[in-house]
Amino acid sequence: MAKYFGTNGVRGRFDFLGPDLAMKLAKAIGVYFGKGRVLLARDGRLTGECLKHAIIAGLQSVGCNVIDMDYAPAPTAEFMIKKLKANGLIIITASHNPPELNAMKVIDGNGITVSSERGEEIEALIDCTGCSGWQNIGKTEEYKEGIYEHMKEIKRHIDSNKIQKKIVLDCGNGMAAMIAPQLFKELGCNVIVLNGTVDGRFPGRLSEPSEANVDKLMKTVTKERADAGFAWDGDGDRVIAVDENGEYIIGDRVFALYVLLKLREKKGSVVTTVATSRAAEDIAKAAGCPVRYTKIGAPYLSMEMAAKMGGPFVSAEATGAAAVIGGEEVGGVIWPEISLAKDGFMTAAKITEALCEKPLSKWIMEIPHYCNSKTKIKANSEQKTRIIEGMQKYADEEKLKIKMNTIDGVRIDFSDSWVIVRSSGTEEYVRVFAEAKNVEMAKELMKKYVAIAEKFIKK
Repeated sequence: MAKYFGTNGVRGRFDFLGPDLAMKLAKAIGVYFGKGRVLLARDGRLTGECLKHAIIAGLQSVGCNVIDMDYAPAPTAEFMIKKLKANGLIIITASHNPPELNAMKVIDGNGITVSSERGEEIEALIDCTGCSGWQNIGKTEEYKEGIYEHMKEIKRHIDSNKIQKKIVLDCGNGMAAMIAPQLFKELGCNVIVLNGTVDGRFPGRLSEPSEANVDKLMKTVTKERADAGFAWDGDGDRVIAVDENGEYIIGDRVFALYVLLKLREKKGSVVTTVATSRAAEDIAKAAGCPVRYTKIGAPYLSMEMAAKMGGPFVSAEATGAAAVIGGEEVGGVIWPEISLAKDGFMTAAKITEALCEKPLSKWIMEIPHYCNSKTKIKANSEQKTRIIEGMQKYADEEKLKIKMNTIDGVRIDFSDSWVIVRSSGTEEYVRVFAEAKNVEMAKELMKKYVAIAEKFIKK
């Protein structure tokens, strides 16, 4: 089991992820990438500059040449991997997490995020990686054109000639401030910007764009009679939407809308996690397209997208229908025509384009309606194992399922509802999610499976 790598990179407070560990990890990552050229980007968190210098030193010391993008949204940095023919990328960002946390996200030269399983391979190199000779030390060059290149690529996929909408953008003092206002102006929008300066303290609101955190955005959309509003997390890979009535749209319904919009343009498979609403699957089935489920986390989404694409990212032959869109229920969407990154800017631009056809509230009415209920159970490593193994045995013996998915925990699908029980990859919890046609049914389903799971803790 990985010591440092979690579901998506290495994350922690500064007393854990400080310059010493950052340098050690960077040396091992450089060797893992086969040296060569490594991109480096960061968000505005206060520890980012210190970690950046340590990472550069570690990469250079094993012979890597570093391309320093400095401040850059995560989707921008990931888009530039292919563009700059890099061997890999490290992004210093804790994404939607609080300001005291930071992280190193690692993406390989194919644009695929490094999972905890692959992280174990990197960790195995830490204690056996020395420095290159003095004559082989790598060099560092700055690259500041990434945001311009990324905007240019997004605009290439959007019909900006017809967009004349009033849009409120809540950049959350994160990396969205560096790209979203200019992008939407160039798309022809009348733009109102909230929290539009980069500040790693996140003074305007917490980094995660949850409903509780974007109250000002919701009120501003209504007050300004805007057509929609968008809010991003700290690095810009996630985005949420607010409709013209100031109503917050939960991530599950927004992702289902992205699936609807994409499959109208191009048919193919949809990739999503086992915790995503059935609404996306309903839409895909209506379009005659398959859905492929993955474990929860960006690495598994990008791996599955790549496996079904073939194309420029991986050499493996595509199997089945090519993936045309991927994403998760919290507002992260992969547009493979751009990259294998979750791209909150392409996502928001695509919705804005759709507003030219009808208001966002009308689009959302086309999405199948489901309600969900979520909770978590405190459990240590041994208890997690007992719960998941016990739940799988219970489902088999009781024959309750229409179908069961064990990719990540145990998901049991019924005719008009489903429940998943899974271990957290980063915390001592087992999470229980339930979805049904109404709130009461979802809550009852969740309570039932919490009670069943808790029995296995005591055994």
